[in-house]
Amino acid sequence: MNLRPLAASDASAFQRLRLFGLQESPSAFGSSYEEERDRTIEQIQNHLVGFRERVFIGAFLESELIGLVGVGREQAAKARHLAFVRSMYVAPTARCQGLGRNLLLAAIERASSWHGVEQLTLAVTASNGPAIHLYSSVGFVEVGRIPRALRLGSEYFDELNMVRTTSAASLKKLPASD
Repeated sequence: MNLRPLAASDASAFQRLRLFGLQESPSAFGSSYEEERDRTIEQIQNHLVGFRERVFIGAFLESELIGLVGVGREQAAKARHLAFVRSMYVAPTARCQGLGRNLLLAAIERASSWHGVEQLTLAVTASNGPAIHLYSSVGFVEVGRIPRALRLGSEYFDELNMVRTTSAASLKKLPASD
């Protein structure tokens, strides 16, 4: 298993896994297969490497991309102390092997390396128990819930907002969710 930042040359593999994930787990993402299926390779390449403090980390089994996570720094001056985790996905055949945890830890390490980043945020579908357990296991805590944040057809899904400080010692300072 090899973890590394994705490059422009990984655009096709990224799009293949991303589209598969959007179909396999549609309630886990804010975007849809229909929204993303027609993106050009150039658009995907720019998405992967278009920002200095935004990166996608990929997990490869030999040459096959089987997992990914995005991490980026907020750009607004008043929010530069925040980073976010997005687009986390592990192919079903690679789940329950510690890959998701390794990807998440790599994202946390990357965000922590950016000078001045104090907290990481993420959003997760409230019904996604395995993902919530994973995020909690590395120090993320729930700080809010958005009822009916996502709608797929006639079905609604709540979204949990979670946060983690870059310093494990200061995790106890975060407010507990009610």
